[in-house]
Amino acid sequence: MKIKSWKRAFFALAALFAVFVIGLTFGLLLNRPADNEQPAFQQTQVQNEAGDQHLARQVRPLPEEADGSFAEVAEAALPVVVEVSVVEVVEQRSPRSLFEFFFGPRQQQQPDDQQREFERPGLGSGVIVRRDGETVYVLTNNHVVGDATEIEIGLYDGRRFQGELVGGDPRTDLAVLAFSTAEEVPIARLGDSDALRVGDWVLAVGNPFGFESTVTSGIISATGRRPQQAGAGLPELTDFIQTDAAINPGNSGGAMVNMQGEIVGINTWIVGSQAGGSVGLGFAIPMSQAVDAIDQFIEEGRIVYGWLGVSIADASPDSLPTLAEDLGVIDLDGALIVNVYQDSPAARDGIRPGDFVTAIGAETIEDTVDLQRAVGRLAPGDRTQFEIIRDGSEHTLTVTVDERGEEEQIAQATDLWPGMTVVPLDDAIRERADIAAAINGAVVAAVQEQSPAGTAGLRPGDVVTHADGRDIEGARDFYRVAAQSSGTLELRIARNGVTLTVEMEAL
Repeated sequence: MKIKSWKRAFFALAALFAVFVIGLTFGLLLNRPADNEQPAFQQTQVQNEAGDQHLARQVRPLPEEADGSFAEVAEAALPVVVEVSVVEVVEQRSPRSLFEFFFGPRQQQQPDDQQREFERPGLGSGVIVRRDGETVYVLTNNHVVGDATEIEIGLYDGRRFQGELVGGDPRTDLAVLAFSTAEEVPIARLGDSDALRVGDWVLAVGNPFGFESTVTSGIISATGRRPQQAGAGLPELTDFIQTDAAINPGNSGGAMVNMQGEIVGINTWIVGSQAGGSVGLGFAIPMSQAVDAIDQFIEEGRIVYGWLGVSIADASPDSLPTLAEDLGVIDLDGALIVNVYQDSPAARDGIRPGDFVTAIGAETIEDTVDLQRAVGRLAPGDRTQFEIIRDGSEHTLTVTVDERGEEEQIAQATDLWPGMTVVPLDDAIRERADIAAAINGAVVAAVQEQSPAGTAGLRPGDVVTHADGRDIEGARDFYRVAAQSSGTLELRIARNGVTLTVEMEAL
């Protein structure tokens, strides 16, 4: 019975850490949105100097005595917002005929699960942001055009052009399209989204449900919305602007406009009703976060991210209080390094598991999201100072990040060290797992298969009592010894009342 209790307790602990430990290498894969969290995309059944010269109409801020009309703002914004029509090729199971449904498949028929390709049309919006000669660039959402095989761009005045994808990025959910014309085309003025205040009026301009050039109004409901606050399907590299202006399917990629007629955001997601419409919860990507993406898409065809080569977790008083206290960071904001990839920039420049990152360059790190974004913004080859807490003391490390590659090239468990997470053995764990009072150490909470820890045979629920001959009283002790180890790390563990010794490859 004790063994069953032990397993139940630590399976629960491992499940808890599956929530807290974030991606092996900042893998920011988008989740499918819940039923009420949806892209504002309809599937049909960086201001440049030349920009102001092509703007259809300039407007002044609305005076206090204005009659409440947004007509001048709308007239400035409408010409720079386009309709984006796409066709995607999707695979679906071949439909069964009525004969087959009632009487079964005919002889020599192909398998029922045969996949066929279908063309699926879709509709979104975009904003004309730049012109270079006869090439015109349109900013939109990646989820509108990322899988498109055909793209058509429709202007406000009725002209239509064949579009092509310059570059798209699911981590930011941004993309840039291009079309060619020698004719005059209005270019948007890009505004300062950082200057927005809660309560400011804004317009949303786009093509909801195919109703082209629709304008709705509302206010800024909130700024700096994190993805976990706004919806599980949102890209994690973005803080969102929240508005109650009506945004619906088809608005994706359209403009959020301030009262000066400037584009301050790209409408992206909604929390909708069961029918799929607006309930006053719309989210836009701030223009301040989009301008760099525009440049990189046009120059590189993609967004280049820095790569550190770690897995991370929150170790805050709210999430893991005993671990935060054990590491001496109970009152600090930051992100915990749980694992380090061998031969990564982190391993090369001295970052070790158990380090608690509090700042990168001039940017304060409050949590794991801050760390992901700060590292992602670093250019490959940048030398940047990392402020860390290690074993209760402050240290400064200079780290040179590499370029982030494709997910499948980065996420190799065999390169992850040590490939496990440890937590202090507190009274609650001791009682649930029925661990003898004489046993002290650090508890293995999670193990990555095929990692050095997994290969050594470590399991969730093991208690590490000694490392390289030194007593282990908690997570801090383990991380201290691990950071100093070389060659092989020898661990003595307690498992179900039995003492075992295992050897694990050191970093």
